[in-house]
Amino acid sequence: MHTPASFRPIIRLNPLKAGKDMARGFKLAAVLLNILLLSQLFAGCRVPARKPAAQEPIISLYVNQTGEVKRMKIEDYLPGVVAAEMDPTWPLNALAAQAILARTFTMKKIQEGGVKAHGTDASTSVEEFQAYDPTKINDNVRRAVEMTRGEVVKYNGNYINAWFYASGGSRTASSAIEGLNFRSEPAPYIQSVPDPGMAITTAENKSWTASFSNAELAAAVRKITGQDPGPITSVRVAARGPSGRATQLRIGRVTVDVPALRLALGNDRLRSTLITGITTSGGRVTFKGEGYGHGVGMSQWGARALAQQGKSPQDIIKYFFKDIQLVKAW
Repeated sequence: MHTPASFRPIIRLNPLKAGKDMARGFKLAAVLLNILLLSQLFAGCRVPARKPAAQEPIISLYVNQTGEVKRMKIEDYLPGVVAAEMDPTWPLNALAAQAILARTFTMKKIQEGGVKAHGTDASTSVEEFQAYDPTKINDNVRRAVEMTRGEVVKYNGNYINAWFYASGGSRTASSAIEGLNFRSEPAPYIQSVPDPGMAITTAENKSWTASFSNAELAAAVRKITGQDPGPITSVRVAARGPSGRATQLRIGRVTVDVPALRLALGNDRLRSTLITGITTSGGRVTFKGEGYGHGVGMSQWGARALAQQGKSPQDIIKYFFKDIQLVKAW
């Protein structure tokens, strides 16, 4: 076919430009193909809705003094606990650490069934639950609770046993077994650390003496073991834990667990199991020791010392408990 010389094509193609246009076209096609493939891949798949934040629990509180049951939000309950368990005039961050542990303690106990004797979540009795005294609440306590709102301590996703006590002496207990003879469940988050509160605690917590008659001691042994120790001519430490706490005593002819003996004799008299000396004379047994409390978990005097050093509530808790997670429950 002959093309007349006067004929001119309507569109002139530049070979170089045409190549670039084709490359762009291939890229666009690739993008569209990927979109198509992804849409096919996820066709019918539903994106899960975001899990809503948990709501603040409303708890039932048995008031032992009156026998009434009150319902309140947990954050309204906690100031009365913190004020009762720690001196309300202490540093804010120490009180805040106490608030986190009190919140954790409350949630764990509720999870375990609360106070079955009253059919409530909590009670105002320290023997049944934890101390509670709303008359001691001040602005410092309120702020400590507010600044840690919803914050709890967990280990592997579960609430820890939020143990605390007044003073650990020179060192805290290495385990719940050593300090409390607690064997109901593992507590691998407990660790033995120097108690920084030893430098600022009271003289009585630094070094105490407790004296008991042989008759008192024998009665306590019988109550715990059901055995008669016989004539108490000697008392010695039969076993100690890694932190130096006495875990067993040999009293006469019977071996007894020291945490149980402390309960039987009175926590305020045998102030801790960190016993440094024992003497027997004139029908009496005298113990010497340091610290006040079981020594497991957070030392309150230690928390005060760390707060005075500028440590945060979270730092304080992480000092006494290992491998734990501080999380917002609501």
